[in-house]
Amino acid sequence: MKYKFNPPKRILMGPGPSDAHPKVLKAMATPLIGHLDPHFVMMMDEVKAMVQQTFLTKNKLTFVVSAPGSAGMETCLVNLLEPGDECIICVNGVFGGRMVQIAERIGARVHQIDVEWGKVTTTAQMKKALKQCPKPKLVALVHAETSTGALQPLKEISDLVHNANSLLMVDAVTSYCGVELKVDEWGIDAIYTGTQKNLSAPPGLSPVSFSKRAEKVLDKRKTPVQSWFLDLSLVKNYWQGAKRAYHHTAPVSSVYALHKALGLVLDEGLENRWKRHQEVHQYLKKGLEKLGFSYLVKPTHRLPNLNSVYLPKQVNNEAKLRRQLLDDYNIEVGGGLGAFAGKIWRIGIMGESCTKNHVNMLIGALEDLL
Repeated sequence: MKYKFNPPKRILMGPGPSDAHPKVLKAMATPLIGHLDPHFVMMMDEVKAMVQQTFLTKNKLTFVVSAPGSAGMETCLVNLLEPGDECIICVNGVFGGRMVQIAERIGARVHQIDVEWGKVTTTAQMKKALKQCPKPKLVALVHAETSTGALQPLKEISDLVHNANSLLMVDAVTSYCGVELKVDEWGIDAIYTGTQKNLSAPPGLSPVSFSKRAEKVLDKRKTPVQSWFLDLSLVKNYWQGAKRAYHHTAPVSSVYALHKALGLVLDEGLENRWKRHQEVHQYLKKGLEKLGFSYLVKPTHRLPNLNSVYLPKQVNNEAKLRRQLLDDYNIEVGGGLGAFAGKIWRIGIMGESCTKNHVNMLIGALEDLL
């Protein structure tokens, strides 16, 4: 049998993954060593320190889950919630809804704040939810909703959550290393992200971090964690301490890539990286609006690195146009999800894909196609 797979060189401007830096791809070709080799353990310590720096946290319980962002989500929820616990989950897109499904499978009592897709949870909505459920164990929300491009303000909601003596859990998959994110300053107790978006590493790992408040909740659990693989009482001993306890075989090559990608972020500087994403977003916005595209999310809550846009009126088949863009120009953009399927595009300018040259290629291709 003759196998024909030969991946083309794509320009990745969808909701993820983004283009990877050549140095990151080269790092993956580094010779393998054992996952308990002293040199690999040393690199794990460096990765942990760089994750702390990029999260802007001093949390000791900071490490990388050997699976993509959805496993980071599940790690937070299965460790912090037990059957019968009450929690509040904000849903303004696909990934808030996914949190609800996981929490319900744990057996938690979920109080859901439903927000129109493309909008964010307000402090008034949170106050109302806390009146109905005054002592939730956990409040969870998505910082940057990938399905809509909405950016959720966190500081004021964080204050409300902590005044209720609850934990704040945040999905930062599409915001990490692309927009301002300050874990300690904003009082985030549990956070997870992915590697394939603004970090521009291959998909498959999920950096996570837990505050001291969250660790106390972990220590007081009455029931075993639902998942053996994601049980922090086990996996944390692999990522910290003088003597590492075997838990699983880490994806060595992926951790090599993550180590290099984090180093590139810190070399650029977090604030410089945030600024670059904002500047390229404005450049993209100008080009798209000239062609007749319009934004789903209002400017005050618009995520700069993931642009959700309605197509020009003359386009009556967005999927066909998106496929032409892929086939003729090798440029990938994302379609809409849920209620927005067939109605919007999600255009990512994340990490290594966040350049004016990427924007010029996209706008030039669209000018030809339209």
